[in-house]
Amino acid sequence: MTTSKPVCPPVDPEIAPALRLLSEGVPPSITPEMIGAVREYTAAQPVTDEALRRNGTIEFEERTVPGPAGAPDIGLLICRPAGVVGTVAGIYHTHGGGMFTGDNRTLLSPLLEWAVEFKAVVVSVEYRLAPEHPDPAPIEDCYAGLVWTAEHADELGIDPARLLIAGTSAGGGLAAGTALLARDRGGPELIGQILMCPMLDDRMRTPSSRMLHGEATWDFTSNQTGWTALLGDRRGGPDVSGYTAPARATDLTGLPPAFLDVGTVDTFRDEVVDYATRIWQAGGTAELNVWPGGFHGFTAVAPAAALSQAAESARTDWVRRQLGEGK
Repeated sequence: MTTSKPVCPPVDPEIAPALRLLSEGVPPSITPEMIGAVREYTAAQPVTDEALRRNGTIEFEERTVPGPAGAPDIGLLICRPAGVVGTVAGIYHTHGGGMFTGDNRTLLSPLLEWAVEFKAVVVSVEYRLAPEHPDPAPIEDCYAGLVWTAEHADELGIDPARLLIAGTSAGGGLAAGTALLARDRGGPELIGQILMCPMLDDRMRTPSSRMLHGEATWDFTSNQTGWTALLGDRRGGPDVSGYTAPARATDLTGLPPAFLDVGTVDTFRDEVVDYATRIWQAGGTAELNVWPGGFHGFTAVAPAAALSQAAESARTDWVRRQLGEGK
């Protein structure tokens, strides 16, 4: 018996041209054999020191700190708003990249905008990448970096009572998993989790996970490649932790307030909606935004579009409320 391909909603017409440009560098379908080429493409477009400084509004430093027990040290990129003194809020960042590419500068630009606007310190972790470092290396690195950040909050000028975690795509899944670990291991305390189009479920059973084949961005094949790089033969099977694939977590009580967003033309759409729904059902707090016509990563590749502007505004407004900042 054949299963029909789920229907895919249309892409927002203003952001559709960005898909053509994006596909010239990173195709919708990434196979395991293409991981090296994707890494080369990403490395050829680095986030420069000048870009991090944002016209002198950000000061940054790189630190090497202890990783998980028995594992190598990890790198943290620490970004502070220039000229700010005293103790401020902190935003801990887990970068995207499908679990197999990217670094602690990847997709950092929106967080640096929050750093400037809300006078917050951003700490971005360099976790080990799959497939060379499979599960649980990435999630344990992310948690170790969060623990170090909280333990050194005074040194970093961070108020430990005002610490958020944020991530996009694979980084969003790692942020959700790190929040679960923090709850279950007794800290650090988080006041919120910002999960932007997060990668949450290795089982790939939802309609949205099966609706894109060679279309838009991060389609079924790419998702399969990312999860297989991380989990190998365990992908989709019974032996996958809810910390690694947060959609598998059976207990979503006691989590910090969550912000989740996703586009309707995103492989992750249904798992994101389900995760938010289950947080509500567990008595938790979550804001969910589902953007009509948005494909995976649309805010990064078409930042000037009206849909992207609306999405970024919703994210910023939520961060403002969590930090108790006035307009």
